[in-house]
Amino acid sequence: MFSFIQNIDNLILDRINTIFHSSFLDEIMPVITRLGNNGFIWIAIAVIFILTKKYRTTGIIMLCALGVSALIGNLILKPLIARERPCFLNTDYKLLIPRPQDFSFPSGHTMSSFTASTVLFIRHRKFGIAALVLAATIAFSRLYLYVHYPSDILAGLLMGAAIAILCSYGYQYKIEDKKIIKS
Repeated sequence: MFSFIQNIDNLILDRINTIFHSSFLDEIMPVITRLGNNGFIWIAIAVIFILTKKYRTTGIIMLCALGVSALIGNLILKPLIARERPCFLNTDYKLLIPRPQDFSFPSGHTMSSFTASTVLFIRHRKFGIAALVLAATIAFSRLYLYVHYPSDILAGLLMGAAIAILCSYGYQYKIEDKKIIKS
């Protein structure tokens, strides 16, 4: 089963490299992927939201969800599963970014991106749609840059969205409905 998934992953990565490779994207994709480094863009958005009364609750939920996402994805699953990145296994591929030092599964960039963008989508649709487009672009950049497999991206997307849903509705149920904290 795992070799079947690995074969599909490799096929998709090869197709992405064949179809999308261009000097323009070689310049753009490293910039896009840097936005997702350590969840930076999402943390910055959450902090900006916290500083405004109207969006404060959304910012708090985003930060909480991002914390859960980092804990599950980077601190638990990556070391536990210890999946080698494609660039570790195919050293002939010329990387356009510094070689990552951690494991591949799940994609942390994708997980944090879909955690934050799903919270935004649930709470504020107009921001959420733009955030989901950015999240998808960051996720694609990880494939383009040959540092993740498609299954790493899919897992990061699904787990990130699930964490966002649980945190958003958990906050609504436990905090807002119980009037524990007023926003």
